Amino acid sequence: MNLPNSSELQEVIRQCISNDRKAQQKLFHTCYSLAMNVCRRYASNLEEAKSLVNEGMLKVFQHLHTYDPELSFGGWVRRVMVNTAIDHFRKVKAYEQRFQDLDGREFPDANQANIIDELSAEELLGLVQQLPPAYRMVFSLYAVEEYTHKEIAEKLGISEGTSKSNYAKARAKLQQALAGLSQKNTNHHGQR
Repeated sequence: MNLPNSSELQEVIRQCISNDRKAQQKLFHTCYSLAMNVCRRYASNLEEAKSLVNEGMLKVFQHLHTYDPELSFGGWVRRVMVNTAIDHFRKVKAYEQRFQDLDGREFPDANQANIIDELSAEELLGLVQQLPPAYRMVFSLYAVEEYTHKEIAEKLGISEGTSKSNYAKARAKLQQALAGLSQKNTNHHGQR
C-alpha cells in the first residue's frame, strides 16, 4: 500500500480511528519513509529525526479523525511532520535561550579565533558545504546574502522559526567543526 489516496488506505485509516492496533502498525510503516524524509531535513542527526517521526506519528494517530479524505493523505502527514519539527525546534530554542548569557552574545575561544584567521576562504567554504542542505541554504542566505529570516521563510516556504532554528543549528555545526580543527591544531602543534 502506498500513500496516494486509495480505498485500501481509507479502510486502514478507518480501522486506525477504531483503535485497531494492526491497522495502526500498518499505517505507521506505510508513512514511515515519508515521515523520515521530512524529519531528516529538520533534524541534526538520525536519532533526532527518529524521535521527531515518533512524536509526529503520535500526533497523526491522535488527530486522524480530523483528516479530510478529499485531501492528499501524504500531504496531510507531511504537514503534521513539519509542524512537529517546528514545535520541537521552538522548544529547543526556548530552552537554549533560558541558559544564554544575559546579552546573548557568543565569543569564540582564542584557539577558534586563530583557526578562523588561518583558514582560507576555500577551506571556510568547504566547512559551510559540509552542512546539511537546509542549514547551508539558510546560513548562506542570512550570513552571506543578508536576507532577514522573514524573507528566507517566504523564499523557502518555511516558517520564520524554522529559518532561525536552521541558522542556529548551522552556526552550532560550524562552531563544532572549528572546535575540532582547533583541537587538531593544538594536538598537532603540541607534538612538535
